[in-house]
Amino acid sequence: MSADINTDQLNQEYQGQSPQEILEHAFKQFDNIALSFSGAEDVALIEMASKITDRLQVFSLDTGRLHPQTYRFIEKVRKHYNIDIELISPDATEVEALVKKKGLFSFYEDGHNECCSIRKIAPLRKKLATVDAWITGQRKDQSPGTRSQIPIIESDPTFSGINGSLTKFNPLANMSSKDVWDYIWMFDVPYNELHDQGFISIGCEPCTRATRPNQHEREGRWWWEEATAKECGLHVGNIQKI
Repeated sequence: MSADINTDQLNQEYQGQSPQEILEHAFKQFDNIALSFSGAEDVALIEMASKITDRLQVFSLDTGRLHPQTYRFIEKVRKHYNIDIELISPDATEVEALVKKKGLFSFYEDGHNECCSIRKIAPLRKKLATVDAWITGQRKDQSPGTRSQIPIIESDPTFSGINGSLTKFNPLANMSSKDVWDYIWMFDVPYNELHDQGFISIGCEPCTRATRPNQHEREGRWWWEEATAKECGLHVGNIQKI
């Protein structure tokens, strides 16, 4: 896709399209495009994409603080779809410096942004600098405070691609959690075993807990912070839009 393509116009055009149609457009327009993988939405996208293209590029951020179940989940998905999943790790020197200065759990006291910046944002920035576009599993109903306005297709406001501009696809933006899980059950898509233990939105182990009945899924993430701050920085443009 050339830089002069109007992503706002494309976003309007694809509002009523299915995730599969959005993915078809993404793979048609971009050869160097990657899918970020961590949770149920992302593996649903892998299931869809695997039926559309044979050049699926998938990566996952290994923060070093994930649940054991999540590591097993990543391996299960790799084997199930017979795909490579590139694990992106943070800079060991930066992690060591943070832990030496503030300990292992400083985020409970001064917020999660510093830790996420080192363990997630910096590695993601390096990865996205090698591609032209990326695909995420964001949904509008995941977080009323930060994701209710996410577009289907956008020029990424936070990160840059290999040629400067970076296009971001959110094919599941208009789907609900029920829609995603109906798709998972229908196609026997593998999922993280933590979902069977009451976890809905799953991140790093110290920052994720199971939700109680009638709690919103994001209440299990960074539960000690305000709801409007519950983004790790991967999609910081969401916060800037509200």
